Amino acid sequence: MQDLKISLIQSDIHWQAIEANLAMFEEKIWQIPGATDVILLPEMFSTGFTMDAARLAEPMHSKTFRWMRQMAAQTSAVVAGSYIVREGLQFFNRLIWMQPDGQYAYYDKRHLFRMAKEETVYTPGNKKLLVEWKGWKICPLICYDLRFPVWSRNRAHDDGQCDYDLLLFVANWPAARTSAWENLLKSRAIENLAFVAGLNRVGTDGDGIAYSGQSATIDPKGLIVDEVLEKDTIITSTLNYEELHAFRQKFPAYLDADEFDIRQKQE
Repeated sequence: MQDLKISLIQSDIHWQAIEANLAMFEEKIWQIPGATDVILLPEMFSTGFTMDAARLAEPMHSKTFRWMRQMAAQTSAVVAGSYIVREGLQFFNRLIWMQPDGQYAYYDKRHLFRMAKEETVYTPGNKKLLVEWKGWKICPLICYDLRFPVWSRNRAHDDGQCDYDLLLFVANWPAARTSAWENLLKSRAIENLAFVAGLNRVGTDGDGIAYSGQSATIDPKGLIVDEVLEKDTIITSTLNYEELHAFRQKFPAYLDADEFDIRQKQE
């Protein structure tokens, strides 16, 4: 199994300015040194974390979707991040997983941030996304999902394999709760015996909320592989599958995990 290279673009975001953000992130993507396998963009990367969905939402397969497809094709890497999508009368904080060949999958944020009244604007998702890329099994989630370990639990199967090898979080996580961000990322890695990559934004949004970044990749023991503090930058981490497999063989705690079912939320 080959190593996986993942690039996290930690950036400020132009407030509610789709064209400006697509142009900015395109420039940053071309600043990634060398080839990479996955390019991760922040939560609501085209607008910032806004409740003005009625004005800013796009239908699927529109501008931002096509831009992601173009970026993936040109870089030969998966491009993933969330933006605001409209379906009928509903709005979703939707992560798109876009592959270089144009195939894609999506995940709608399940846990909507009630402290910002996100649940009054957006519709929650009810299904986790599990994808495979370069032989790695990957589970992408969004921001507030990080606080809910049951939703991100890595289940073991009869053959000893797990649901995923890498757990992703794209976020607009405020600086006021940086300690929670750092500790929860490590906890999710430890309890799920998986690599974790958490990408947060920097800067201050149009609502005056500051973000400190602290994006990181973390190994299954909870140790930091790479971390970047409060600055506009890109980090590329190389994740070693053999290291993950060896640790799971030596310490297969996932085989003793409790069984449970997740009740679907009522809309």
